[in-house]
Amino acid sequence: MLTDRQSAVPALAEAFREHGFEGASLAVLSKATGLGKGSLYNFFPGGKEEMMAAVLDNIDAWFVDAIFQPLEDGPDPQAAIIAMFADVTAYFRSGRRVCIVGCLGLNTAGQAFSGKLAGYFARWIKALAQCLKKGGIPQGLALALAEEAVSGIQGAIVLARALDEAASFQRIVARLQATLLAALAASPQAGTAPDAVTKDET
Repeated sequence: MLTDRQSAVPALAEAFREHGFEGASLAVLSKATGLGKGSLYNFFPGGKEEMMAAVLDNIDAWFVDAIFQPLEDGPDPQAAIIAMFADVTAYFRSGRRVCIVGCLGLNTAGQAFSGKLAGYFARWIKALAQCLKKGGIPQGLALALAEEAVSGIQGAIVLARALDEAASFQRIVARLQATLLAALAASPQAGTAPDAVTKDET
């Protein structure tokens, strides 16, 4: 039995992943968490909107720690990108796990959370572009590659779910990773030791 607000968030997240925001009724959310409707409203007085907001905050916190900050602060762009793809693959379980943020962005229910959705994707793209720029890739190309990679990951999740084939997700992210690593290898900075890169160059 879940006894506090934070412990209910993972179960709520999985219910929203399975049923979507609109399809996750209070009965579904109650069953997923093992909490009665009264307890759910006690933890989340704002109802489903507050529950989803808590789920999005939890997702954002994970991505900040596991994805965004390592891309922004890591001294080795190649290592940071390899780690990003490994962590994303594990997080989305090779495409079998729905991206709540991506799904919300596709329907009208997401309008209530538009700021959170925009912030999530914008920071991911910016962090990845910053990492690529740190590796010597020009800013414009770094941004283009980052946009393609993030959109490619999202598309791979949709395709893998539709085909019920994890291998398709793995093939796509492997190609995306190879593209980014090839761009880093072709940059003028390739082969430069991470600690030799000056602040101005990043």
